[in-house]
Amino acid sequence: MSESIDGKRVAFLVANEGVEQVELTTPWEAIEGAGGKPELIAPESGEVQAFNHLDKGDRFPVDRTVADVSADDYDALVLPGVVANPDNLRSDEDAVAFARAFFDQHKPVAAICHAPWTLVEADVVRDRTLTSWPSVQTDIRNAGGNWVDEEVVVDQGLVTSRKPDDLPAFNAKLVEEVAEGKHARQTA
Repeated sequence: MSESIDGKRVAFLVANEGVEQVELTTPWEAIEGAGGKPELIAPESGEVQAFNHLDKGDRFPVDRTVADVSADDYDALVLPGVVANPDNLRSDEDAVAFARAFFDQHKPVAAICHAPWTLVEADVVRDRTLTSWPSVQTDIRNAGGNWVDEEVVVDQGLVTSRKPDDLPAFNAKLVEEVAEGKHARQTA
């Protein structure tokens, strides 16, 4: 990747159990490869149990808990997916508030697969175009968003993709948006 994000801090927000491993590790590697500093944020300290679809994958150490961080501390947010991860996060008030704060500050956010559920709960998809795993499209539309079936969609700093097969395009746009930095929210 030609984009450089030297020194930029990127929060990866996940539940302590249920994140899709490849949707955590490949964006993490893309951020590191471009010079960024990823940090793993979760509701509880300790470790995160990742999954390879329905099978347990590796465990990853939590850098900080969501109650102990602020969007002010980071340049961007990544929300990996699979079903259990965002379903758990959208039930955690601190996690939802943390995600919403990135939109309030116009900072880049990237969400893949089912991760837009957290954004729906944060009430930040209204009047935005995004994609996701197909089963999330009704939730996005009901929250006022415009769902499209595309490999990667960028809407004013929000990067979304549908599934692990989309990760190369997702990672490239993620790094590009982090390099660009803050976006002014445009209204229709």
